[in-house]
Amino acid sequence: MTKLLRPTRRAVLASGTAFAATLAMPSLSKAAQRPVFTHGVQSGDVDTSSGMIWTRTDRPARVMMEVSTTESFANSRHLTTLDALPGSDFAVKRLVEGLPSDQDIFYRFTAADLSDLNTTSEPLVGRFRTAPAGRRSVRFAWSGDTAGQGWGIDDQGMATYATMAQHEPDFFLHSGDTIYADGAMQDEVDLADGTKWKNTVLIEEKRKVAETLDEYRGQWKYNMMDEHVRAMNAMVPTFYQWDDHEVINNWSDSKDLTADDRYTEKSVHVLASRAAQAFHEMTPISYTPAEPGRVYRKMAYGPMVDIFFLDMRSYRGPNTENLQTEASDATRFLGTQQIEWLKRELANSKATWKVIASDMPLGLVVRDGDTLFEAVANADDGAAKGRELEIADLLRFIKSADIKNTVWFTADVHYTAAHYYDPNKAQFQDFAPFWEFVSGPLHAGSFGPNALDMTFGPEVKYVKAPEAGQANLPPSAGLQFFGLVDVDGATQQMKVRLMDRANTELWSITLDPEGTTF
Repeated sequence: MTKLLRPTRRAVLASGTAFAATLAMPSLSKAAQRPVFTHGVQSGDVDTSSGMIWTRTDRPARVMMEVSTTESFANSRHLTTLDALPGSDFAVKRLVEGLPSDQDIFYRFTAADLSDLNTTSEPLVGRFRTAPAGRRSVRFAWSGDTAGQGWGIDDQGMATYATMAQHEPDFFLHSGDTIYADGAMQDEVDLADGTKWKNTVLIEEKRKVAETLDEYRGQWKYNMMDEHVRAMNAMVPTFYQWDDHEVINNWSDSKDLTADDRYTEKSVHVLASRAAQAFHEMTPISYTPAEPGRVYRKMAYGPMVDIFFLDMRSYRGPNTENLQTEASDATRFLGTQQIEWLKRELANSKATWKVIASDMPLGLVVRDGDTLFEAVANADDGAAKGRELEIADLLRFIKSADIKNTVWFTADVHYTAAHYYDPNKAQFQDFAPFWEFVSGPLHAGSFGPNALDMTFGPEVKYVKAPEAGQANLPPSAGLQFFGLVDVDGATQQMKVRLMDRANTELWSITLDPEGTTF
């Protein structure tokens, strides 16, 4: 593993201080200042020869970019400039191509004020490591659920990010609920023990639910005001997917906001459009030119790991009682096009491990009110019905196509667990056994554990969650979780560890790959 780039961390923290200062200054004073990068840097969607890089300025600016294989930027390659403009809220990102594999890549931004190109910013640096072309050991972290249920940036900050960064992962898989656009915050929250939680950092966009484009953008900018988030972003690429809270709780196209007094904008389609624009502006997610807003995609991180990012939001039908016996628009979850893509890409994958990044778990019961269901499971423990029909078809395909070593990673439920899906214990049995690992929250309320539906035969091998009767525990209670995955370059074994915010290893397992040669 490579050494953490401490100078970059200091540069990122310095940019955060500059950002805080700009918030307090009258707008007229900005013209006399040098441009600043307001929210640090990010990288993402890295493979063997490319990676996305991102930053944001405080004004219209020409952003100059260079990349190098050395921290000194000797013999650096200068990239074509990009203009940071109001239309993207002064955020810029680009795909950097033609990089060597398995190499530390340093990237540097400098901004010139568009009204005076001689007025330039201090440079800001980040790094990532490209994926290996050969079999070297790979480590990644995963988790989800950031700044939810009213728990914002307190005196400790989003400390789970700092804990993850200590492990120097090659990349971080953010499994959704990357923001909580529907989670308004207050300055203080009374806790059950008589003490108070204080959101020591708060902006106006977080004091109400997000409705406007700028309010959605503000959710992302708020998270990046945290020093731990910025420090990790500068050193570790993040591979993003989304779930519901990027738009609104339990979001689908059929969401009815008529009775929700928090919203003056009642069209979920308008809100989803604004949320999607902010999501793609504020993250280093890559895009498919033929479908620029697409979230589902495959990332290949070397010959041992392919990651398949699912989108369980954009194509789903409405939340129902989930008991339909035949497939229809009402049972749609991933949707036909995404399912066909996933089957094709899984079948074509040559990677040892096929990591399925799922924004919701398969066998845990996640409800929407008393009678409707938000995820796949329907709590009847019987034959596949409703949304389970789509998943049953996928699992049957994986078995019939003899696709080896699929492992599911997810978040959403705000606790950590390991599930083994065994056809011998299932009602639907036409599938090969597989593991599903659950982690989160990163910095949000702790809940759970949820009930299991036995349609696909899940067995709990480990779980840690709040005690019975407890819910929405603050991050200070310690039940904040992430996972670490190590794929060994020599044996190709996958070791999965479930971790907490205090860096305690709670549980681990080492999985042997099937069908591999050494």
